[in-house]
Amino acid sequence: MIDDVIITKKKQILDDRGKVMHMMRNDDPLFREFGEIYFSTVYPNKVKAWHIHKKMTLNYVVVSGNIKLVLYDDRKKSKTFGKVQEIFLSNENYCIVTVPPFIWNGFKSTDDKSAIIANCSDIPHDPEEIIRKPFNDAYFPYSWDLKAK
Repeated sequence: MIDDVIITKKKQILDDRGKVMHMMRNDDPLFREFGEIYFSTVYPNKVKAWHIHKKMTLNYVVVSGNIKLVLYDDRKKSKTFGKVQEIFLSNENYCIVTVPPFIWNGFKSTDDKSAIIANCSDIPHDPEEIIRKPFNDAYFPYSWDLKAK
C-alpha cells in the first residue's frame, strides 16, 4: 500500500430495478472540497498513463467495466518511495481510491469492454498542475501486462 493513498469500500444499493452506487458526500471523511466531477473512458486493453498532479487530490471509482489502477510513489521522503501498487476496481470491487498529489497514476481496462472511471477531485482541472509521461516510459519500474487478480 502506498503511503497516503486511501481505499474505501463504497455502498451499492441493488433491487430489481437497478442500483445506486454511492461515491462521495460532503460529510464523508475523505471529502475536502469540491473541484469537479468528470468521467474518463478507457477502451479495452488500452492504457491511460502516466500522470501526476501537483495540487489535485483524485477520488476514483469505476462506474462500469474493470480496470487495473496503478500507482507509483517517487516522493523522496515517502516511506513507500519507489513502490508500485496495483488496485483492481470494478462493480464487484466497488471502492473509492483517494490519490493525493505527487503520486503517479494510470489505468488500463482489463477485459474486452470499455471501462468508465469517475473522479471527484478537490480542485477543477488545471493543465498547469499536471505532468504527463507515456505509459511505457522507462522511468517507471512497471510493465502494463496484466497480472493475476
